[in-house]
Parts: sequence; structure tokens; C-alpha cells
Amino acid sequence: MYKYFPLINVFVLMITAFTIPIVRKKKIARELSIFSNAVILILSIFILVNVISIGDFHYKAGYPNTFFGIDWYIGSIESVLSVLFAFVSLLIVIYSYKSIEHEVPNEKIDFYYILLNLLLASLLGIIYTNDLFNSYVFIEVSTLASCGIIVIKDKKANIKATIKYLIMSTVGSGLILMAIAYIYSLTGHLNMSLIHEVIIKNYTQYPNSVLIILVLFTVGLGVKSAMFPLHGWLPDAHSSAPTPSSALLSGLVIKVYAFTLIKILYRVFSFSIVNETIILNVIILLGSCGMIFGSIMAITQKELKRMVAYSSIAQMGYVFFGIGLGTPAGVATAVFHIVGHAVTKSALFLCSGLMIEKVGSKKISDLKGIGKEMPLALVLFTLGAFSMIGIPILPGFISKWYLSLACIEINRLSLVIIILTSSILNVIYYFPIIINGFFGHENLEGKVYKSKSVSIDRMLPIIFLMTAMVLVGGFSKNILNFISTAF
Repeated sequence: MYKYFPLINVFVLMITAFTIPIVRKKKIARELSIFSNAVILILSIFILVNVISIGDFHYKAGYPNTFFGIDWYIGSIESVLSVLFAFVSLLIVIYSYKSIEHEVPNEKIDFYYILLNLLLASLLGIIYTNDLFNSYVFIEVSTLASCGIIVIKDKKANIKATIKYLIMSTVGSGLILMAIAYIYSLTGHLNMSLIHEVIIKNYTQYPNSVLIILVLFTVGLGVKSAMFPLHGWLPDAHSSAPTPSSALLSGLVIKVYAFTLIKILYRVFSFSIVNETIILNVIILLGSCGMIFGSIMAITQKELKRMVAYSSIAQMGYVFFGIGLGTPAGVATAVFHIVGHAVTKSALFLCSGLMIEKVGSKKISDLKGIGKEMPLALVLFTLGAFSMIGIPILPGFISKWYLSLACIEINRLSLVIIILTSSILNVIYYFPIIINGFFGHENLEGKVYKSKSVSIDRMLPIIFLMTAMVLVGGFSKNILNFISTAF
């Protein structure tokens, strides 16, 4: 029975999405979205439990092993990401219950929840599918839904950011489709497992074609996952979108494309094949540049959400850094960083949105003394910032530690310096917010204790996300060992 759960997950979200317009009541739309996300989380937990106890499984529909067949593969990484995406999405939707009216026009709120459900359905479809063309279809659905949750505020900045995102994303989609067409012409298959079998047997006959395909996939998915220097759409899109949208885009959307790149490189092809090409050297170079330049750009920002958005570029640099190492340890750590960063960055965006809402300003300079007015919000923000910086036990530190070990394992000690440099840069743009928020006579003068605090029910989603972040750090060894079984 559990083999049907991935399909049920996608269907529940899509059916609920198309039910909301019939109801046309904001309250019911919110409750339907929360209910469907809760169902998905429960089913995803069952999937994870079954993968742990029984092992990986396939779900096949249509005509298996043919062009018309649909093959979904659920392994250790897919089951973990399924729970992660359902958990984070549920908490973001719950957070939006009392906050969305501050950012989205009243008449568009029900439409917003349609987009949220369609977005999660497409993201889960990308995670589950073992078919390249199905991946492309779900990628396009996720792109359109992402554009919708950005532009829905219907302001000039949002429209501009959405157009930029749509143009760049369309280019990325075109490159992905070209790669799929090319690989189909070589192998005669769209199923990832069948392509892998053909590639392994015949790689030596067309090494240049394989390199071209890898480049097309890397650039196409790199655009969508904000790989440096293809990240130009991200700061505007994430900073101008409604706060729940920012949390989803940074916490989940860009991560799923990075995971797709992992599947292409190491499942469709293999560690041995990609290590014979130059593509991994390019990926690790771009990942390193993202880690450094993303942080440098974050330091120069004057608005809080833009700073957190540029931080996402730096953090995605760690993911690509791990992918580029080309070892099972490096790639497993990249997946672990996806998990840790998803819960952390989602919480940071939600905290940022609350502080901006209560202060009435996006500027970092206007947040001085916010620790006295909103102590719990800044404490939670600080906890997330500590993980981004790399304070021990928290998942940000775990990722950097294991990435460093992976570098040492392949005798590339110079790469450890890049990790350390990026961590120092993280300190430079996170610590001033924390210090000025909690300390300084001038910063705290005239501030009234808890004068801008919000009700605990609005803080609970952030508290749960931060609790999950701490648990991910605490159980990092178990999570990494489980993820590593996929390689």
C-alpha cells in the first residue's frame, strides 16, 4: 500500500488546489491548504519509515520501461526530502494563516493557496520521479507556481522581479529540454535507470556528447537553483515576494533543482563518468565563488530580506561545493546541507518578515533595539544565524565540518580555506544585526520591552522550524549515514 503514497501525495495537493476555487472562501481555502499539507506530512513519514525498514522501492504506472511508462523511485534521499518539504511547507502555510492579509490583496488570498498547493505538488513530483520528461513537466509547473507566489502582491517591484525570474528560468528550462532531447537521441530512453545502463555500456563511444549533456543540465538547473553567477533573479524575487513565498522559494524551491542535478550527475551518469570530465571542476569553482561573493554581497545590503536572500546564494554555494567534490561523502554532505538549510532559512525569512511587519521598515538600520521590543523573534533569528555562521552542533557547522573532511580525503586542503573564509564573512553580516538588536545604550534607549511582540501562535511555526534545525544538528550522524546509503 505504501508504494502508492507518493502518487497520493501529488494527487491530494492537486485535487485540493482545484477544489479551492469552487469554495471561494478565504478561511476554507486556508484550512484546505493546511489539511492537505498535514496529510502529505503524515504520508511522507510513512514513506520514510517504510524505506528505513524495508528499503528503496519503485512505483510504476502506464507501460513500464517504455516511452509511455511512469516510474517513481523512492530511496533514502527521496524519503527524507519528502518529509522535509511537507514539514516546512505545512509550517509556512500555518504561519501565513494570520500574516498573508498584510501582504496579499484580499481578493487574491484563495488564489495564493492554490499556487502553494500546486507548487508543493510539483516539487514532490520532481523528487519522486525517475523519468527525465516527467521531471521537466514538474519543473515547468513549479516555475509557473513560483512566479505566481512572487507576483501576487501586484506591485511594481514584484512584477519586475517575476519577469526577470521568468525570463532566466525559461532559458534554464530550454537548456534542460535540449539536454533531455540529446540524451534521448543517444540512449532511446527517458527512464533514468535505463539511461544509466546504456550510458555505462557505451560512454566511451561518445564522451563529447556526454560532456555537452552535462553542461546543458548544469547550466539549466544552475539558473533555477541560483548557482553563481546565474543567480541574478534571486535577490529581487526573494526580497520582494510575500514572506511565506520567500521562505518557500529559499527553503525549498531552489533546493529541489540542486537535488535534480545530483540525480543527473550521479544516477543517470555515475561518479566514475563525471569524474572523468571537467564539469565537476567547474561546479566546485562556481560553488566556491557563490560562497564568497554571495556573502560579500550580503554584507553590502541595507535591507534585511535582501541580505537574507544573498545569504541563500552563499549557502547554495556549499551545496554545489559538495556536489563538485565528486565523492560520496561530498555529495551526501551537500544533501545534508539542503536539509539543514531548508529549515534554517525558512525560519530566518519568517522571522525577518515578522520584524519588518512590526517595525514598518525593511532597512537593517531600523532594527536597532529590536531585541528589546521583540526578544523572542530576535532570539530565534540569532539561533538561525548561528547555524549559518557555523556554531558547533548546529547543522551549518556540521555541513562545513564534513565538507572540510571530504576535501582532506581527496587531498585538496586549499578548499578548506574557502570554507573558513565564507564562515568569517557570514559573521560580518549576521552579527551586527544581533549585536545592535540586543545591546548598546543608544540602540535600546526609548525602546519598550516586548512592545512589538506578536502572539505565540504566530511564533509557533518558527519555533518548530528552529527546533527541527537543532534536531537535524543533533542527529546529524544518523541523517548523514542514512543519506549515504543512496551512493
